[in-house]
Amino acid sequence: MGVLGMGGLFFRAKDPDALNSWYREHLGVGAGCNADGEGEPDEWFWQVQGGPMVFAPFKADTDYFAADKAFMINLRVRDLEGLLEQLNAAGIAIITKDEWDTPETGKFARIHDPEGNAIELWEPPA
Repeated sequence: MGVLGMGGLFFRAKDPDALNSWYREHLGVGAGCNADGEGEPDEWFWQVQGGPMVFAPFKADTDYFAADKAFMINLRVRDLEGLLEQLNAAGIAIITKDEWDTPETGKFARIHDPEGNAIELWEPPA
C-alpha cells in the first residue's frame, strides 16, 4: 500500500479563523505549529511527531461522543497533567473518567473547542 499516514483533517466551522486561533493558542495544533520544536514552522503545515494513530469508525449509535457530531478528534500528547493545568488555567472545561485510563492504553481527558467539537487528549503509556 502507498498510504503513509494522515495528510490532513478538514471539517466545517462557523468561524474558521477563530477556531484556528483557538487550536494554535491552547493546543499548539494547526498551520505554523511544530510539535518537535526543531526548525522553522511552515505557515501552511503543522509539523507533527510520528507515532501511533487510531483510525476507527464507530457505530452510528455510539455514546462515546455526542450523537450530533460525526467525528471526535483524538490528539496524542506528552505530559497530559501539565497540559490539563494549562487548559484549566485558561478556563477550558476538562472531563476525566477513571475508567478511560488503563496501563495498556494510557491516560485520557476530554475537552471541547468553542464550537462544541469533542477533543480527546491521549497520553500513550510510557
